[in-house]
Amino acid sequence: MSRTSRGNLPFFLLTYAVMWASFFTVAFARIPASSPLGIFLLRLGAYAPSLVAIFLTARAAGRAGVSSLVSGVFKWRVPARYYVLAVAFIPAIKLTAAVLHRLTSGAWPRTGGESLLLIPLAIAFSTPFQAGEEIGWRGYALPRLADRFGLRAASLMLGFIWAFWHLPQFFIRDVPEFGQSFPLYVFQVTALGVVFAWLYARTNRSLLLVMLLHAATNNTKDIFPSATPGATNTFGLNGSLLAWLTVALLWISAGYFLFSMPKWTPATHS
Repeated sequence: MSRTSRGNLPFFLLTYAVMWASFFTVAFARIPASSPLGIFLLRLGAYAPSLVAIFLTARAAGRAGVSSLVSGVFKWRVPARYYVLAVAFIPAIKLTAAVLHRLTSGAWPRTGGESLLLIPLAIAFSTPFQAGEEIGWRGYALPRLADRFGLRAASLMLGFIWAFWHLPQFFIRDVPEFGQSFPLYVFQVTALGVVFAWLYARTNRSLLLVMLLHAATNNTKDIFPSATPGATNTFGLNGSLLAWLTVALLWISAGYFLFSMPKWTPATHS
């Protein structure tokens, strides 16, 4: 059976249902994120994209289909420059944003206080855990969207869907996103979705490389934090200067990656 978009709607509905039910339960039942139940629900929600993708693939294509779906996790033979891009992209964006902040405001933005020596270890440790999202988002959903709409449009569509999926995090008091500007976050993550799609296509559909990019993003985005301390307007646009500079740089980068997006060739699957 050729790849179509028929699996898209069930995938997105189930992925949202599992994550939102899990995270909103933590948020509105005031379950501590560090409690055993909180950890279980947050993990279940975070891994929903890949759990749903594996479930749907197993139902449609059995063990062989699941094996094909997850094979990209082990696809590591790609040119070294793509590893450099995956690790260095967000640090380069944040450092550039910090310099622009200094030039425009006369002051450097605050730093996150993380040890720079520990960041590489954190990236290496967390990369395998990103399979919990990337098997679903880039391994399952992106190819189906790209087959129907083309890779450029698919990268933007999935970036927006991926960003909006994170909404419940902004209502959990124990996480950094609480009270921050969700629309600003959507702008950032939609642009990032373009970069993820470009890297996935350029590396012959390697999930490992987008997992590495995901881990590097999570562990380096706060070398200069964009969050506004004490923010309470989740649906407002009251982001910090650094946040808006970061958005601008991400979209400039996304423009380049959209322009240079490789040609997409549909593959067969069940």
